[in-house]
Amino acid sequence: MSELHRFLFDGVPVRGVLVRLTEGWTEILRRRASNSATGAYPEPVQNLLGQLTAAAVLMQANIKFDGALVLQIFGDGPVKLAVVEVQSDFSLRATASVQGEVPAHSDLRALVNVDNKGRCAITLDPKTRFPGQQPYQGVVPLFDDRGVPVQRVSEVLEHYMLQSEQLDTTLVLAANAHMAAGLLIQRLPVSGTGNLGGTAQQNEDRIGLDEDYRRIATLAASLQDEELLTLDVDTVLRRLFWEEPHTRFAPASGEQAPHFSCSCSRERVAKMIVGLGQEEAQDILAERGDIEVACEFCGLQYRFDPVDAAGLFIEPAQRISPGTA
Repeated sequence: MSELHRFLFDGVPVRGVLVRLTEGWTEILRRRASNSATGAYPEPVQNLLGQLTAAAVLMQANIKFDGALVLQIFGDGPVKLAVVEVQSDFSLRATASVQGEVPAHSDLRALVNVDNKGRCAITLDPKTRFPGQQPYQGVVPLFDDRGVPVQRVSEVLEHYMLQSEQLDTTLVLAANAHMAAGLLIQRLPVSGTGNLGGTAQQNEDRIGLDEDYRRIATLAASLQDEELLTLDVDTVLRRLFWEEPHTRFAPASGEQAPHFSCSCSRERVAKMIVGLGQEEAQDILAERGDIEVACEFCGLQYRFDPVDAAGLFIEPAQRISPGTA
């Protein structure tokens, strides 16, 4: 089962979140692989999207935002766009748009930042908006302050958090075909809300100066991908922070744990076909033999054969229930 764990280090201004996505992540991959037009993600794209998915869940858990957090990376490589959406109840979905060949072992630059023009954007879209209120969005480039391309998703997001929250943050992210996982360590805000919308000047003044955070962040950064993906949470935290007293909160598990959810459905696709009109639907059937529609986000395909399609245009009163003829 997917897991989400929050913890605080005792007596020092440092917090942490650890996430392990299993069913939700494998469902994202299953839907993509089942799409006959696209096929499965190449392994480098799978790893990139998995890291983004784990990171988006960590950030949603960290800021406790009532609405959708949308994390996007877009650029000029074979991955034109990778996007993850996480709601406040930790329902999530993710997708990537891939064009052309993806060489094996491609890194972040080769996937999305070939000419150093890639960008990362985080959007916070409140569930309830006040009149005139717009979603908050922040964008950062995929290079550092010296213009050098960054090599890892974690570096991009650490830089983003430093700019948006003025808080030191360390991220460790990893993914494979079975799990997407991540660890976030962050210095607590001196004052302010601690949210991505902006914090107080005192937080910026403390950047890089807290010795407790630096010590704990160094321990966190020693975590290897294989450890994050294969060890249970108790073992990971014990290995990393056995000398750092910390308090763990009740984990988000079961129905409260991160889980896959996409708004697409066969019923919604059926309504779209009806909206096309019976004549156009028949033209598609004559040309293709069936009507096939794929969700643009999750990639799941919905197929309607001639009988299915004809049934969409029959008024409910005209339908004959089984056994009544």
